[in-house]
Amino acid sequence: SQETEWLTRAMIETGERIHFDTHPVVDKHSIGGVPGNKVSLLVVPIVAAAGLLIPKTSSRAITGAGGTSDLMEILAPVEFSADEIKEIAETVGGVLAWGGATNIAPADDKLIRAEYALTIDPYSQMLASIMAKKGAVGADSVVMDMPVGPGTKLPTAADGRSMAKDLIDLGDRLGIRVECAMTFGASPVGRTVGPALEVKEALTMLESGKGPNSLREKSLSLAGILLEIGCTAGMGCVAARGEGRAMAEKILSSGKAHEKMMEIIEAQGGDTSVKSSDIEIGEYKQDILAPANGYVISFDNKRIIEIARSAGAPADKKAGVRIHKKMGEVVKKGEPLFTIYSSKDWEVERAANDALREMPIFVEGMLLERYPRYSQI
Repeated sequence: SQETEWLTRAMIETGERIHFDTHPVVDKHSIGGVPGNKVSLLVVPIVAAAGLLIPKTSSRAITGAGGTSDLMEILAPVEFSADEIKEIAETVGGVLAWGGATNIAPADDKLIRAEYALTIDPYSQMLASIMAKKGAVGADSVVMDMPVGPGTKLPTAADGRSMAKDLIDLGDRLGIRVECAMTFGASPVGRTVGPALEVKEALTMLESGKGPNSLREKSLSLAGILLEIGCTAGMGCVAARGEGRAMAEKILSSGKAHEKMMEIIEAQGGDTSVKSSDIEIGEYKQDILAPANGYVISFDNKRIIEIARSAGAPADKKAGVRIHKKMGEVVKKGEPLFTIYSSKDWEVERAANDALREMPIFVEGMLLERYPRYSQI
């Protein structure tokens, strides 16, 4: 709507703007709502390694267990001025910075702080928030990752199409080409939820090219769209339509994405000798066991996030959940379904109690709930 456009323009104009000399400048944003969505740690280095500029600013977690900035902060500083973001992006092709440390769309950050305290995320303000940050960093083209499924912000495909239409329309009004990718959101991306666990998983994939299929496929698909965007927008062609994903896969498997990530970490003041095996996770842990034999048939995303937050994430970066069984996988009664980690023993215990009261992973044939008395837990 016109109101949302005006709000977006006001947010952009109240702060600093970055103007790049080279184009296209691309960006990605996830609507959120799906646990473990660490794809930016893969998409940014893949796209930058292909020669495109991707100045990715992101928020910390609002209602989730870890935003992109919460994750990247484990590897390198994320607080930079607008001038520093421009310099880093122009030097190495990409940046993974916290938007809240800049004076880019500062009104948005004030609204985000209020939302965090209230754990809310209003629709029209969310659209304005996304597009203001993208407009202020000088993006010509943006790909929107829109997880669709139960427990996400977009429960149905119809909800996804409706938001996609609104984002594309708002982008057109602002002169930004928006491409929307509706992605599978019915279960977590990869097998980890929580900052350190997710960083470990993303780094492992950059190092080896291997890892959970959901994380690999989603990262390559989104990166592929960005690699094609220059052609479709007539701004310097990197990959022709339909060829982006294959090019992204080549960059990941050749080790060029890992090399580029190390360049980004170095440019942001981090340690380039870091390996996935160096990332420390919570010393206290508890397995949650399968209550029955069968197949994993569904996930409750909101519950997974609540359990990770109950364990201390994102404030405790070492806290979170590692999932052992994903959708369709066979599980035997007594096998671990997932493990909860934390830096504090009492937080692990609290999160485990939460999980046992209301299981977030459903196994075919299992008793859905026998609500326990507190004294029985």
